[in-house]
Amino acid sequence: MGLTLLRHTTPAVAPGTCYGRTDLALAESFEAEAEAVLSALPAIRHLVTSPLSRCRRLAERIGAARGLDVEVAALWTEMDFGRWEGMAWDAIPRAELDAWAADFLHARPHGGESVAELRNRVAAALAAAPGDGTLVVTHAGTIKAARHLHGIPGAWEESPAFGGLVALQGSPQ
Repeated sequence: MGLTLLRHTTPAVAPGTCYGRTDLALAESFEAEAEAVLSALPAIRHLVTSPLSRCRRLAERIGAARGLDVEVAALWTEMDFGRWEGMAWDAIPRAELDAWAADFLHARPHGGESVAELRNRVAAALAAAPGDGTLVVTHAGTIKAARHLHGIPGAWEESPAFGGLVALQGSPQ
């Protein structure tokens, strides 16, 4: 059965905005998106969520529908983009983006969390996950990190869709 990661539904934020730890409201499409997620879910025994409300709200909806308690785990919170939070990606200084691209894992030109720090935090989250049959409602960045840790090619380049499911089998590498 393994571990299944679920990206939250669409947030109420302008397209092209950098957001990570910013606690955003959800788009008006939440109800329809949540119903679609519920109809696509596999069998689950444990339900874990990021503490950010865009994940918690969906997790609470799933928990109510499936009769499961929701465990809130801070390790599954999205990456902290520091001073870039809430900025349009195209408004971020080019030199800062170039510095990040030059050392993707370790650079922190935004003053927040590095990708390596995110990866290490997600490794701890994976180690703490309750096991088979666990669904984690989380974010694109944490899902990318988990995929990377499982050795999935292109993990950093591919973003899951809002409400998208990613099944992980086995242990991280």
